Amino acid sequence: MFSTVSAYKNQHYSELKRECLQQKKLFEDPEFLCSNRSLFYRTPPPGPVQWKRPGGGVFCFVYSNVLDCGGMCLTDPRPADSTMCEAPRLFVEGISAHDLNQGEVGNCWFVAACSCLALKPQLWQKVIPNWKEQEWDPDRPDRYTGIFHFQFWIFGEWTDVVVDDRLPTINGKLIYCHSKSNNEFWSALLEKAYAKLSGCYESLNGGNTGDAVVDFSGAVNEPVSLETGSFRTDSKTREKLFSDLLNVNDQGGIISCSIAASPHERELRLANGLVKGHAYSVTGVRRVRLGHGLLAYFKNDTVDLIRMRNPWGKHEWRGAWSDRWGNVLRTFLCVFCRMSFDDWCQNFTDVDVCRLMNTSVLSLQKRWREVVHFGSWIKHSEPLRNRSGGCMNHRQTFLQNPQYILDLQDEDELLVSLQQRDMKIHRAHGQGENLTIGFAIFKVELNRKYRMHDIITQQNVATSSYINARSVFLRKLLPKGRYIIIPSTFTPGILGDFMLRVYANQDLICRELDVDKPSVRCWSSFMGYPQVVTQVYVHGAEGLENQDSSGGADPYVIISCEKNSIQSEVQKDTRDPQFDIRAIFYRKKPNKPITIQVWNSNVVKDQFMGQVVLPAVLKDSADPQKLQLKKRGGQRDGEMPGKISLQIVTVRELTAM
Repeated sequence: MFSTVSAYKNQHYSELKRECLQQKKLFEDPEFLCSNRSLFYRTPPPGPVQWKRPGGGVFCFVYSNVLDCGGMCLTDPRPADSTMCEAPRLFVEGISAHDLNQGEVGNCWFVAACSCLALKPQLWQKVIPNWKEQEWDPDRPDRYTGIFHFQFWIFGEWTDVVVDDRLPTINGKLIYCHSKSNNEFWSALLEKAYAKLSGCYESLNGGNTGDAVVDFSGAVNEPVSLETGSFRTDSKTREKLFSDLLNVNDQGGIISCSIAASPHERELRLANGLVKGHAYSVTGVRRVRLGHGLLAYFKNDTVDLIRMRNPWGKHEWRGAWSDRWGNVLRTFLCVFCRMSFDDWCQNFTDVDVCRLMNTSVLSLQKRWREVVHFGSWIKHSEPLRNRSGGCMNHRQTFLQNPQYILDLQDEDELLVSLQQRDMKIHRAHGQGENLTIGFAIFKVELNRKYRMHDIITQQNVATSSYINARSVFLRKLLPKGRYIIIPSTFTPGILGDFMLRVYANQDLICRELDVDKPSVRCWSSFMGYPQVVTQVYVHGAEGLENQDSSGGADPYVIISCEKNSIQSEVQKDTRDPQFDIRAIFYRKKPNKPITIQVWNSNVVKDQFMGQVVLPAVLKDSADPQKLQLKKRGGQRDGEMPGKISLQIVTVRELTAM
């Protein structure tokens, strides 16, 4: 997660600060001017704006009826107090989740993320690097140059953003995010750097807390809907969610929540004290034992509690547990908003669960294995080169999308995150909406190594939601096997860039499939080139011969073609196994048959249980078949107990499957 850092706009903090010290001047950022363009693209602030430095200095008056003052408009004849505060500081008595207040722009989502950030020293010290060096030094005022820098995790890369300390004010007060202490400026300067990344302050109007948390940490965001799931009605589902949130919180993750609101309901305060359309940062998740003293340890009465902070710093939950806490809970409950987990599920609608994925080989905590791929949805007139095929609703083009092959050596819980580039910077041009994106996961042939061109027997084991969010997430328990992940936009022909992140508990082998069929080599004329391609799907078998005293067997199947073989997993203690195995063969000698054998696994020596030999020619039926097992060798015509269920398809076009 802590990789090298790139400089945004090629502005290097140390070089710029050194230049300011040499020239004895305060830094003025040429990439984010004190102008209307830095404030808004459509809706101006509610009054004339003065850009001020915390330690003094008026730099610009901006009027709502002026398009752009170019950073030097000083036309207001009224005198202005050049001092914003006495003794400005980056932090006053440290950093706290209670420092922040939302300003005029509707970015409670960003403020909530800042509240979460303040609770994680290992994160905010990355986002605010070398903070002691950036702090105002009253003993060395000559060392102050008015330049700050912050680091954000942008599309898989840590990016260093430089800003000056000129902040927009109205009537001498900050109009956007600000701290409770009027001489503390870390939140206002952090917001300015984020606004610079987004084009202007107004671009921060409306967003997702989970997205900001990802930008602060590189975390993986899992959105959870408390409305569409069964969290409100099923106690087991609710208990599972609480355990997940407890685990994420204990491992340093970040959680936020909100109540969905229609446009006319935004910032609507409910009778219970909660606010609709408003982001809350979760500051604690606990299971607390009720009672006092030793008595509490001998009782089984517990309550699941969750605490939150409203970035406004006001409007508190008025329901149960809001002000009736026991002494044993006092430390945990000294916050603005606290409630039981059951009430939380009933009242909130949306949750963002941001996991900090520990991938360090040196860590003593649980370690995730990670694979990251960057790709693009691009359009091309040739179908085999097109990579913008839309979702599965568009069967003819869906498989033209980028494809990523993944091998799981054991059953595992897979975490997949698909993220597109942030679009906020395009809002000023009317193009700031996210693409509607998602992905599908298919279980494919164990020996597939070329792109998939048709869905024949491959199993769609998981499909994410398709939504116009910056990222989509899916968590799925998958058995051992080979899979293909296909990210796509909802509609064909839509262009964009994406980042695919995959996590599991085991070492991952994951790569992009970019070859459609076997390549023609210089030696192909001598060694031969595939004439047909055949896919074999063995579903299972039934009625196999007893192989042990208990009347069962431990069968497995081997599919062979032209010296290539694929073997299934052993199915324990059954005469009616479900193999569910697929194989694909690019055949240079179509006259050579395909053999499917069933064997019984044994400690000493495996026993042959029967086979079928298939010509696998073009005229064969592609329908499912149930075939009698036969003997092998010179007794090929003799039958053996059991039948095998399979499907086999052969075509001449190598890019047909």
